[in-house]
Amino acid sequence: MAEEDNPKEVTVAAVAAETSDEFVEDAVPEKIDANDAEQTESNEQLEVASGDVDNGKTAAELLEEDIPWIERFKQVFWTYLPLGFVAFGGPQAHVAILRDHLVVQRNWLDEDQFTELFAIGQGLPGPTSTQLVVSTALARAGPIGGLTAFFLWNLPGLIVLTVCGVLIATFVDENNPPWYLIGLPPAAISLVFKAFYGFGKKLDKLGIILCLISSLVAIMINGSRPKIDPLWSQYIYPSMLACGGIVSYLDSIRGTDVKIFGKIRRVPGKPYGTYKSASKGWDAESDLTMRRIGIPIWVGALIWIAWAVILAVTVSVVGRMRRNGETPNQYLEIFEVMYRIGSLIFGGGQVVLPMLQTEVVPMWMKKDAFLQGLGLAQSMPGPLFNFSSYLGAVYKGVPGALVAYLGLFGPGVMLIFGMVPFWARLRHVKWFKSTLNGVNATAIGLVGAACVILWEGAVTTFADAMVFTLALCLAVVYGIGAPWVVLTGGVFGAILHKDALGLGQNEWCSLGQDL
Repeated sequence: MAEEDNPKEVTVAAVAAETSDEFVEDAVPEKIDANDAEQTESNEQLEVASGDVDNGKTAAELLEEDIPWIERFKQVFWTYLPLGFVAFGGPQAHVAILRDHLVVQRNWLDEDQFTELFAIGQGLPGPTSTQLVVSTALARAGPIGGLTAFFLWNLPGLIVLTVCGVLIATFVDENNPPWYLIGLPPAAISLVFKAFYGFGKKLDKLGIILCLISSLVAIMINGSRPKIDPLWSQYIYPSMLACGGIVSYLDSIRGTDVKIFGKIRRVPGKPYGTYKSASKGWDAESDLTMRRIGIPIWVGALIWIAWAVILAVTVSVVGRMRRNGETPNQYLEIFEVMYRIGSLIFGGGQVVLPMLQTEVVPMWMKKDAFLQGLGLAQSMPGPLFNFSSYLGAVYKGVPGALVAYLGLFGPGVMLIFGMVPFWARLRHVKWFKSTLNGVNATAIGLVGAACVILWEGAVTTFADAMVFTLALCLAVVYGIGAPWVVLTGGVFGAILHKDALGLGQNEWCSLGQDL
């Protein structure tokens, strides 16, 4: 979750510096000068790697060409296995953890390569930190290594949230949650507020406008029943993201010369937003990483086609059945909802919450169950997208959890595999980055809407408001990690519960009536 500070426009260096003070080493491997390579005859292999032949490759690159694939796969397995248990703190912390393990400690990638792989995820829908896990493992041990790292990264959170979803659906009364769960919703919502603050403060002037508009529209959709059906969000949200990208692109070309109908014309004005230049591409100096990835461009194109076909077929089939008054297969419905959302959300993490809430509440579960699961998901290691397994488990048990998990993660994972072969060229395209600015800003507005929409269900008593205030202070002011924030909120809520101290149990909305 994500969770992933503008969710798609943060730099690796900034993330690492903000999350940990350990990452001060320069991990970029240096070229080895032939004059310094005075080795004995027994070190002949290193002498070859240290020479000025082989197109200027680094010694590390030349030596690792001889490492068998099975050895590199074992390295991927044992490296990523423990990370799924310690990846707390959201996407910022995830990126810093990965940088420390892969760039600083193991020197698998240099800083430029890591940054470019991170940037790939920024330009695709899905959870950015998970896509970074997949792409870095892909660059080390090919497609099998990438898939293995993906499952290792998500496995702990997937198992715990699936079990919790089944238990809550089986043993917990939705209308009377137990004391040990009562503090989780307001504590979880405090982390959504923190994410929105972190995202929003880095927006430029145009980004703030786009963010505000998308936030107002999302709130309006959820508060205009029956005039506006909340299910319309499945069309309105992606339309807003597309419009945000178009507006950002049009703003970026102001004051520049563009070719219109074969003639060079000067676009009047100057940009209202701030735009970065395109990257040179992470494989500009060496094709070793690309050869290790082992995915040719035509296969990447087929992956993109497969993603689009799956999306079109599932959406059209489910939509047609609903229009004809038929009830879709429930597992097909779960997959369609999750796959569609996973194909549209560029912000990952917190940005996915308003769309999930609109789709599953109250059709699959009540809002209390949704918020309880959100609190659990916030306290788990790994991406917030693991929340999908909880939602599926509450609705349809373990099979529902697996279908929801594959549906929400599927698009992002497929697209990261399909994008890598094209990435070096795409990063030269200026309009891509400028369009991405607007898409991100619009997505951040959905996080702001989630703060308002989810607040109503999470804070129903004065005790809930007290838990929210404490949790928000711990998260924002003191920088306490998400698991401890949720745990503290749960303990504080239990202490205030009606079966304990019984304090703050008046309804929050009754404040005006009592005055």
